[in-house]
Amino acid sequence: MRKTIKDIASHKGSHTVPLVCLTAYTAPMARLLDPHCDLLLVGDSVAMVVYGEPSTLQADMEMMIRHGRAVANATQNALIAVDMPFGSYQGSREQAFENAARFMRETNCGCVKLEGGAEMAETVLYLTQRGIPVCGHVGLQPQSVNTMGGFKAQGRDEPGAQKILNDAKAIEAAGAFCIVLEGVAETLGVQVTNALSIPVIGIGASAACDGQILVAEDMLGITQGKKPKFVKEYADTASLMESAVKQYADDVRARRFPDTAFTYQALKQA
Repeated sequence: MRKTIKDIASHKGSHTVPLVCLTAYTAPMARLLDPHCDLLLVGDSVAMVVYGEPSTLQADMEMMIRHGRAVANATQNALIAVDMPFGSYQGSREQAFENAARFMRETNCGCVKLEGGAEMAETVLYLTQRGIPVCGHVGLQPQSVNTMGGFKAQGRDEPGAQKILNDAKAIEAAGAFCIVLEGVAETLGVQVTNALSIPVIGIGASAACDGQILVAEDMLGITQGKKPKFVKEYADTASLMESAVKQYADDVRARRFPDTAFTYQALKQA
């Protein structure tokens, strides 16, 4: 049975087991992650991780729908959330509903995620009142990287921390069933988690959050180059993959592959 919004909501509080969440963009990866995760997010980070774009701003509706459908089709356990890309919900609450409904219809996801604080509360309320489950996203917001001055930790001073706390409360009051809290001071992560009655899923926040999420390719050591401070690599998968490719290339160049075990033989004559 696929996990539901109620299942996710039941993980609120230090007395519960924290939620295990990861990103997923493709069917093969989603199949591997699904048995171990409560929630899989088809993040707009797909633009950077899969397509090599410089930011999440290059993701669009068609990109998110393609990958959302692939992940939903390949899984049966985790709740599937799909990011609403930049420009698909900020224009008006009606625009947000039209695009969110399209996501639900065309990907079979269980909910949508959108970024923003108090300024997006009216939109979140409009969606949730019309049957669209919403996961919020406050703190560091990748879609606002240009106005935030880059990928920098947020809420490290009192005014910044208070704004994020107010934003989280506003999104909760608007009806979001959970919130992603990204890139904030650890003390603020604890404060926000304790202040809300809905699960807070941390990424670069605090172990006290009700769950954690990372980009799967970062956690698996596939992503090349500099990674955020909050990423822990649980495997050096890139080196394993590179070694396998080298062995393949060596076998092809030496004509060791394919041998008879991997080729078709002529049918024997009667």
